[in-house]
Amino acid sequence: MKRSGQFFKDVYEVAKLIPKGRATSYGAIAAYLGSKGSARMVGWAMNNAHAISNVPAHRVVNRNGLLTGKQHFGNGNQMQELLESEGIKVKDNQIQNFDKVFWNPTVELL
Repeated sequence: MKRSGQFFKDVYEVAKLIPKGRATSYGAIAAYLGSKGSARMVGWAMNNAHAISNVPAHRVVNRNGLLTGKQHFGNGNQMQELLESEGIKVKDNQIQNFDKVFWNPTVELL
């Protein structure tokens, strides 16, 4: 496996490609990077992404569309507000119709 510093950089590069109005999962990014079992490591990278202004960490959620990283944003609702500002509906900390907004880098970045 890659050093965590390089892995984090790779995660950030993939996250930067997620279009507005779309979201992906930690596991989808890990699978795209050839580290299918490293969803948690992608989560750690996203937790550290807030210091990097051009990484849309709010577009990365768990496999069920839950906003599991929301505590790492400025206030308790900022992640939801950012998603909703892009047209993504969120209810009870979960993206609604996640299958419709899901962006799969393995498919989209052929």
